[in-house]
Amino acid sequence: MAAVYSLHRIQLIPSAPDLVWSFFSDPTGLPLITPPAMRFQVLTPDLPGGIYAGQLIEYRLRPFPWMPVHWLTEITHVAEGRYFVDEQRRGPYSLWHHQHHFKEIKGGVEMTDLVHYRLPFGIFGRCAHALLVRRQLDELFRYRRQCIEERLGVWQSA
Repeated sequence: MAAVYSLHRIQLIPSAPDLVWSFFSDPTGLPLITPPAMRFQVLTPDLPGGIYAGQLIEYRLRPFPWMPVHWLTEITHVAEGRYFVDEQRRGPYSLWHHQHHFKEIKGGVEMTDLVHYRLPFGIFGRCAHALLVRRQLDELFRYRRQCIEERLGVWQSA
């Protein structure tokens, strides 16, 4: 059985909870927080301004310059203002389950991302994870953190 990996990130955002939710629950905003080199495009036409359980969203991206990928995501759970879950239905992973949690705190929002993922191809997938994929995901979330800070503010420690 292939390994299931996890990625856990927490970011404090000094913005109003409704603004943070509005930004993250709009799938057309994803290209704004994805590295330009990935050439991320939302392919699903006429998306509404928010998300809902059962919604399917199709993307095209290049996780590596030599690797174009079509990705189909389903929004499986939504609790307005608190969390949503997206799961890959078609794409490069054999499992992709991404939980987005939003908790109101004094001065803003604590946003938590929890991703569970598995790569195909057995030992080759494990090697690809060690050599490329984990590093690329870390870089993607670093870039995302920076974009969120630029758009929604930098948390000031007490």
